[in-house]
Amino acid sequence: MRIIKSVTLGTLLVALAACATLGRQAFREPVVTFKDAKVTGLGLTGGSLEVVLDVYNPNNFKLDGTKLTYTVLVDSLPLGGGAYESKFTVTEKGTSSVTLPIQFTYTGMGAAGRQLMETGSVKYRVRGDVTVATPVGSFTRPYDQTGTFSTLKGTSR
Repeated sequence: MRIIKSVTLGTLLVALAACATLGRQAFREPVVTFKDAKVTGLGLTGGSLEVVLDVYNPNNFKLDGTKLTYTVLVDSLPLGGGAYESKFTVTEKGTSSVTLPIQFTYTGMGAAGRQLMETGSVKYRVRGDVTVATPVGSFTRPYDQTGTFSTLKGTSR
C-alpha cells in the first residue's frame, strides 16, 4: 500500500512538472510600445512630462502586471526613467495603457529640444522590463522600442 502511494505521488509530481513546462512554453511575451508623451509642467531648470506606454497581451489568459521599469532616451540622450510598481491588468488579447512620470532638466533636453522645435519631430527610445503574473508563474521580460515622435503626427515606429 505504501508503494502504491509513493508511485501515485511520484506520477502526480511528474505530471505537474510537465504541465508547468508546457504552460511556460505557451506563454507569449507582452509587447510594450510607446503611445504618447505630454508635458505636465515647466519650470526654470526643467519640467515634467507623462509618458504613456501600451502593454499588449497576446495570450489567451489575462496578465497581472506587477512592475514596469523604464528609461526614455531622446535622440540617444537619457531623458529620465523609473519604476512603475502599481498593479495593472491586461485582459486576454487586450491592451492596457500605463502612464509614467518623468522629471527632466533643460540641460538634458538641449539638442533634442532644438531638434523638436526646428523639425517638429525627435527620435526616441524607450526600454526597460515588464513583470507579469500568469496562471503558469511570474515572468520578467525586457522591452526596447525606437521611433519618432512628431508634434504634428504623433508617434511612428
